[in-house]
Amino acid sequence: MENHNPRAGVWFILGAALLWGTTGTAQAFAPAGFDPKVIGAMRLLIGGAALLGLTIHRQELGRLCDWNWFSVLLAALFTAIYQLCFFAAVAKTGVAVGTIVGIGSAPIFGGALGIIFRGERPGRRWLMATLLAITGCVLLSLSGGDVAIDTYGILLALGAGAAYAGYTLMVKGLLEKHTPNAVMALVVCFGAVMLLPWLLNSDLNWLLQPRSLAVVLHLGLVTMALSYWLFARGLQTVQVSTAVTLSLAEPMTATVLGILVLGEQLNTQAFTGIIVILAGLVLLVLKRGR
Repeated sequence: MENHNPRAGVWFILGAALLWGTTGTAQAFAPAGFDPKVIGAMRLLIGGAALLGLTIHRQELGRLCDWNWFSVLLAALFTAIYQLCFFAAVAKTGVAVGTIVGIGSAPIFGGALGIIFRGERPGRRWLMATLLAITGCVLLSLSGGDVAIDTYGILLALGAGAAYAGYTLMVKGLLEKHTPNAVMALVVCFGAVMLLPWLLNSDLNWLLQPRSLAVVLHLGLVTMALSYWLFARGLQTVQVSTAVTLSLAEPMTATVLGILVLGEQLNTQAFTGIIVILAGLVLLVLKRGR
């Protein structure tokens, strides 16, 4: 059943973002010698299989000739690029900075794409919320201290943010004609196929450990299948720019988990950045609630 309540859409997206926020922390529990690219590929493979099984069970796939395959493949490509960039960025520069720069930069790309390709008008509140988020990301990235700042890692995180915005734009268009289950199943499955070369050419022995299996199952079933199931439903009634900015709940979750679970240390400037990002998120949620 389709979701026609804009406010419900906001909470669906926030729920998805909270689950995404556990991604970097889960990767940190992978055993030594893990390959970030393999983790990204396994996440798509497991999540895509779960979503496809649900779609087939509910008979929502429809006729293949009714699909815009260019949009499907482009969305899948953005999904694959995001996996590669995000997990490599987290490995390079840490969970907190990698996640916040990656997702914190996405609203800029998402807002621009929504305006150019969909004629969306996010409004001044969205602009203010996005500026707050960007300011917070800058404060966090330049905080120094015990936070690892790696230039290549930051560039990878920015690439993840751009890919996430592009993926959101493509999925938004596909949802106008197809069910969320069907859209996410095809996009994630094709994204997994695009990453198969990394699986075939990598050492997978570390995946045989119980802890490795727990990590990839959590990433595939919780942070991919379940979260994208929520995200697609929210995106039905929420603009691209708003959806991407709402996803800033992900770095909030990742940062808190990085501090509480992984023992990452953030100084006063970093905490100020977190508060500024949260202020932008709250501003946008209050607007949508009205």
